[in-house]
Amino acid sequence: MSDASERTEARTAEQAGFRAHIQGFLSYLEDVRGLSPHTVAAYGSDLGSFASWCEREGVRPLEVSHRELRSFLGELTQAGYSPKTISRRLSSIRGLYKWLVHEGLTSKDSAAAISSPKLAKLLPRVLTDKEAASLISVCDVHDSVGLRDRTMLELLYATGARISELSGLDVADVDFSQGQVRLMGKGSKERIVPVYKAALDTTRAYLALARPELRGEGQPDPDALLRSTRGNRMSADALRTAFERRVREAGLDPSVTPHAMRHTYATELLGGGADLRSVQELLGHASLSTTQIYTHLSVDRLKEATRQAHPRGSE
Repeated sequence: MSDASERTEARTAEQAGFRAHIQGFLSYLEDVRGLSPHTVAAYGSDLGSFASWCEREGVRPLEVSHRELRSFLGELTQAGYSPKTISRRLSSIRGLYKWLVHEGLTSKDSAAAISSPKLAKLLPRVLTDKEAASLISVCDVHDSVGLRDRTMLELLYATGARISELSGLDVADVDFSQGQVRLMGKGSKERIVPVYKAALDTTRAYLALARPELRGEGQPDPDALLRSTRGNRMSADALRTAFERRVREAGLDPSVTPHAMRHTYATELLGGGADLRSVQELLGHASLSTTQIYTHLSVDRLKEATRQAHPRGSE
């Protein structure tokens, strides 16, 4: 066999093994780091795209160079991918190679030296008090689905929970005597969040009146707080669909998402005088820098309030 044939054969074998390594990394993300199936699937999509590129370009992935990675990112740019998408794919690749080095599967980590594309600093969308009230009140509390959706909205607004965290809530996670809920965040990190009375009252009414009716024809989920009409635990996607339907019914901008409720929660807390560390803990942020974006929102709202209330604010 010629040297060229041997190199080709080695490259092909490495590319095949690389996909197996990706699966090992995804298992690590799910089993060890406790990332959600949705997040793991996103990693899998990004890394699968990179593996396909390596195969197409004849790149040995375990020996990939800085220049080759730059070429991959350049192709994404030429194909019209947004800087945000490219940054996410690079982040997935960085995570993979860091794990590969840690596992002793390669000694080369060219991805660590590549900087992410600069992203525009966009402030998250927040709801006004009027918009939040309109969204919550659009649900018909005399209907089992309407009362369930109102419970979903009240809890989002009261806790700043991620939609995946709300999906994971069990009945036992709501402590009515203490006025709080237990949320399971990223990396299976548990946190306790206080809940205001109106949200607790709505949840109590839902448990007594609506949840027993949401049972379908099979065996309903005995633990899940928020049930579908078939009695199953509502997934994050199902909750997101229900949320979007209520946004349309309330006549709000389609850009309002479940995460906008989380942004609104954080902004209201900071605007009301809560310290940044407390808000970080309530949101379940690993880093304080993630929480700091809400300080900009609070300042902007204070500026707007000053412009509206001060006699010379509009001059």
